[in-house]
Amino acid sequence: MADTPRQDPSPAAPAPARRPVPVRWVLLGVLLALLLSMLDGLIVGTAMPTVVDDLGGLDRMSWVVTGYTLATACSTAVWGKLGDLFDRKRVFLASVVLFLVTSVACGLAPSMNALIAFRVVQGLGAGGMGAGAFALIGALVPPRERGRYQGMVAAVMAVGQLGGPLVGGFVTGHFGWRWAFYVNVPVGLVCLAWCGLLLRLPARERQGAVRIDWAGIVLLSGAISAFVMAATWAGSTYAWGSWQILGLGTLAVALLAGFVVTERRVADPLMPPRVYTAHRNFPLAAVLLTVTGMTLFGATLYLPLYQQVVQGATASHSGLLLLPMMIATLVATSVAGKVMSATGRYKLFPVVGAASMVVGMGLLSTAGTDTPHSLTTVSMIFLGIGSGFAMQMSNTIAQNSVSMRDMGAASAATNLFRTLGGSLGLAIFASLFTSSVQGGPAKGPVYAAHVAHATHLIFLVGACVGVTALLAALAIEEVPLRGKEPTKPVTEGGKGATETA
Repeated sequence: MADTPRQDPSPAAPAPARRPVPVRWVLLGVLLALLLSMLDGLIVGTAMPTVVDDLGGLDRMSWVVTGYTLATACSTAVWGKLGDLFDRKRVFLASVVLFLVTSVACGLAPSMNALIAFRVVQGLGAGGMGAGAFALIGALVPPRERGRYQGMVAAVMAVGQLGGPLVGGFVTGHFGWRWAFYVNVPVGLVCLAWCGLLLRLPARERQGAVRIDWAGIVLLSGAISAFVMAATWAGSTYAWGSWQILGLGTLAVALLAGFVVTERRVADPLMPPRVYTAHRNFPLAAVLLTVTGMTLFGATLYLPLYQQVVQGATASHSGLLLLPMMIATLVATSVAGKVMSATGRYKLFPVVGAASMVVGMGLLSTAGTDTPHSLTTVSMIFLGIGSGFAMQMSNTIAQNSVSMRDMGAASAATNLFRTLGGSLGLAIFASLFTSSVQGGPAKGPVYAAHVAHATHLIFLVGACVGVTALLAALAIEEVPLRGKEPTKPVTEGGKGATETA
């Protein structure tokens, strides 16, 4: 019997494709880092009286917060550019590691000077976490689909802005001030593990050699430092017209001018001018973010003070007093996101948001010593609508105005504008408040009248400045939102490869 030819075995069936992780789950890990970077400044502010009791250094207390804010602002643009130049995921995770290591160091600080030094380095990590989180959101979710996840981002930002004092008071009161830093560690480790395992980004095309814009880094960091220090000290440590403040302001302008000239000449600028000139929507969104950051900072800082001193609310419930604004922010963001995803239309929301912000601040400016709680509640609802419609939508508009290669720089810029707006608001509002209450009694009905007058001025200025945001929103051009973009192969040195950002 002839041998029957042996048949080749049938090829093995291909392995089933790996099921992609839903974007919503991936975003949870990214947003944990954003939450940490926002919460930490507010948590530490609540713990500072206890820190001073333990370490001393009352005269340097403000630098625990100022050093952190300054380092965050200065490093934001650098982290964003590093994400554009290198692996965005690894740069982001490196900033989280830096933040966690210095959180432990802050908790172990033996002196006020050591705490300030560790806080500065911790602020560097926070700058990377904030800039990286927004850049990753821009890379993971195209603008047209951003509305589906807008509620998640808004919830994290609302908790970060309003939950800090509550968490700080609880942790400090029950476990001590050092745990205000240690509490970052378990949350940060979850973030690291989550993003390390689940975060996968579209491939990006990398062209040419990497060039670091050292001159731009130095000039921008110097300009931001001078600005933040002037904004922090003006009206409190030094008078607005003092040579110290005028000198810092002049230095900030000179360094910024040098930075602009440098960015137009270098091959790979830190903040490419094309980001600001590609479409008019980006600078308009920057104005929106700066103004809303400034006005909303004044509301969240001085409204609880008004409610405690003038309306008789208890300090233990001061954080809860802002719940109407937080709820309104979440609802407004959710509505705007769903409508934007379904229709692709979005201009109406920043316009309505800016107008609501002006109305809310205007109503608060009429508050006096006999104003009922109902008026402040209604005002907070208007402010929450303004935050949900204007601030959240501005990020999407800005990111939709740039190409994917500049997503990190654009996201860092929007984060920077929000930070600088808050710093400027702090300087102006603190100066108005100090000038209104200084020389008067420290308690009693007369003090309440001084506080009411001070907050009247703060909210009136906020309403007037808010008109600028409304004008910027009206000037925005409604261009189509980008949808999903295909991944591209990366070629380096003639060799085909793929890269995850």
